[in-house]
Amino acid sequence: MQQTDKHQTRGRPQPFAALFTDHPASVNESYLEHMRFALGFGFWLGVAALAALVHAVVPGLCQTTASRIIRKLHARIDGRGA
Repeated sequence: MQQTDKHQTRGRPQPFAALFTDHPASVNESYLEHMRFALGFGFWLGVAALAALVHAVVPGLCQTTASRIIRKLHARIDGRGA
């Protein structure tokens, strides 16, 4: 059984540019709009991860920081209609 690549159409590879445009278009964004959203999202995930690590070592610090950030990120994703 032959395995197919998700970036192939009828046995032919899609153009390289499709790797940068197909998904952003599927959520009604340009490449740059999607990049901005994803970079911001990744930044806040990093902040949440750091807060959780601080909380693991000193439970009295950052008690709700990570969960608060994750709830806000979840609301942003839901608000996009994705």
